Amino acid sequence: MEYKMEERKRILITGASGFIGGHLVKEALSRGYEVWAGIRLHSSREHLQDERIHFIYLRYDSKNALIEQLHETVSSAGAWHYVIHNAGITKTLREADFYNVNAFNTHLLIEALAAADCKPCKFLLMSSLSSYGPVNEYSLRPVRMDDEQNPDSVYGKSKFEAELFVKAQTYFPYIILLPTGVYGPGDRDYLMEIKSIRSGIDLKVGMKPQQLTFIYVKDLAVAAFMALEDKAVKNTSYFVADGDVYADTDFAQLVRKLLGKKLVVNLRIPFWICYLACLFSEAFGHLVGRPMTLNTDKYHILKQRNWICETEPIRRELGFVPRYNLKEGLEETIRYNRERKLL
Repeated sequence: MEYKMEERKRILITGASGFIGGHLVKEALSRGYEVWAGIRLHSSREHLQDERIHFIYLRYDSKNALIEQLHETVSSAGAWHYVIHNAGITKTLREADFYNVNAFNTHLLIEALAAADCKPCKFLLMSSLSSYGPVNEYSLRPVRMDDEQNPDSVYGKSKFEAELFVKAQTYFPYIILLPTGVYGPGDRDYLMEIKSIRSGIDLKVGMKPQQLTFIYVKDLAVAAFMALEDKAVKNTSYFVADGDVYADTDFAQLVRKLLGKKLVVNLRIPFWICYLACLFSEAFGHLVGRPMTLNTDKYHILKQRNWICETEPIRRELGFVPRYNLKEGLEETIRYNRERKLL
């Protein structure tokens, strides 16, 4: 598919109805893109109210149907200059769903884009630091791109497999972003921890503190578009974090101060108790037919001590400098949740 230089840039963002996806859509609109939001038929449009957004219900259930759908769409509306594949799941009742959604659907979309003659100028996969698994747990040296990837969670394994699909294809240039802990307005996981601290309890897993890194969701969206729009950057991967390192206690203390909470009980539980809690929570999820945030796969993520990653490459090669540090990002996040009476 040929592109004209004067064409308005068009972008397809999958998983657009989710937490990160919604912010990617906002960033694209602010940059003047013609935005196509790839969502599921029953996905919520709560954060996709802008009338400029075009919607497409991607047919991951059938490769032929997806090819035909993409071909018809670009034939009438024009091809996408960029594709951000952000769709994925972080929890599920069935392990196979991680591979089907996070890995196989990535492969399916790549093949369909090529077969439908709508190859983008650049394809960006939103992956995760979890695809590396536990690295340097004792030395706590930052994880580097050249470290061996050995994920121990099914979620991390499925993301790793998706990365392999992207790297193996030769249809179009790619970028893979591996963000660390992503927080911000609309996130539910960190909101649970903020609510717990607000209630007066700060619960931590393991006797040895976790070393954590974070990226504010708005900064992650900016990094994604910097990677897409820089013509010199292609066929490479970057960790995305704000560059600072925090002990798990630092995060809790910062939240407590921002909430104005004077007294918080700090508790640390051993791994075996955490695992039992994950086991019972997962069993309850199967009973009610709903995946729970706390589950045996998430246990591996809770157990990992070293979440420090190397951020110098993305700063040097893209010039990416986060606008928010953790305090500033949490202030905005807490304000957002208070305004919506979520706290």
